[in-house]
Amino acid sequence: MQPLVVVAAVVRDGDRVLACRRAPGRDAAGRWEFPGGKVEAGESPEAALAREIAEELGVRIHVGALLDRTVTERNGGRAIDLACYNCRLDGDAPVESTDHDELLWMPVRRLHELDWAEADLAAVAALTREDT
Repeated sequence: MQPLVVVAAVVRDGDRVLACRRAPGRDAAGRWEFPGGKVEAGESPEAALAREIAEELGVRIHVGALLDRTVTERNGGRAIDLACYNCRLDGDAPVESTDHDELLWMPVRRLHELDWAEADLAAVAALTREDT
């Protein structure tokens, strides 16, 4: 079975990035992630990311360079091929999400304090390396 192709936005505000906690009733509920979603057939990763952020967070972003891409195997489930991109907001910061129950602007140096979804751990490590 082919991995599920997913994209995520590492939205930056100075030395902080946007972390989102998965809402109850969702896969990986209570764990933190970078916002994003599935790439649909015929869609570029960048277009998918801009669409997903508009749908989930109600804001527009500029998609920048690829930060990290990792395939994570899931026990008994489909693998996740996650590409995380550096992004910046085009306008106001989001205040709510359709998929998350909390949005948090977290300093990069403190990202390790959150309970991250497994697929996002490599991007957190890449950000932490960048920050040192």
